Amino acid sequence: MENLEAEKRTAEEAEQQHIQNKWVRELWDFCKTAGIAFIIMLLLNMFVFNLSMVKGESMQPTLEERERLFVDKIVYYFASPRSGEIVVLKDPSTGPDKKHYLVKRVVATPGDTIEVRDHVLYVNGQALNEPYTDVQIEDRDFAEIRLGDNEYFVMGDNRHYGRSKDSRSFGSVQKKDIVGRAEFVFWPITKIRGL
Repeated sequence: MENLEAEKRTAEEAEQQHIQNKWVRELWDFCKTAGIAFIIMLLLNMFVFNLSMVKGESMQPTLEERERLFVDKIVYYFASPRSGEIVVLKDPSTGPDKKHYLVKRVVATPGDTIEVRDHVLYVNGQALNEPYTDVQIEDRDFAEIRLGDNEYFVMGDNRHYGRSKDSRSFGSVQKKDIVGRAEFVFWPITKIRGL
């Protein structure tokens, strides 16, 4: 009788041990999967895409404050930024050790000449058609500038006086400082749209 009870207890303990081992294995598998997913997302975020939030009013009326953007970071490994594209770039006015970013529009590319005359933007001597702005440039005019190799001139779409910190204040930007191209707004859901 005692042997029967001892065998029963041993069987119950073995079953409990089996259940506990199974639970530990499942937890370990879950932790491995979560860790791998985290590393993959981190690598994708570093090299392929980024999610960015618009801060300030410098890109109005195209982008509103607090809208969230999907930024393609890999596109400029294979191509160069083109005029008219909305890009995310490192803020050149903050120094290399700080991580501040700006959202701006490329208005001129390497080799272009650019100037603002009578509050109109001219690229290569031609007035630039800018349907994404709602006013003429209210800031001061500036004389013609020729962009060098790998230099880009970026501006905010908000052309009201003093509303955009851009190449007019910090100069042209290097291609290496452009993080990626803003592809679409993904938040808020009611404003999802391509750029």
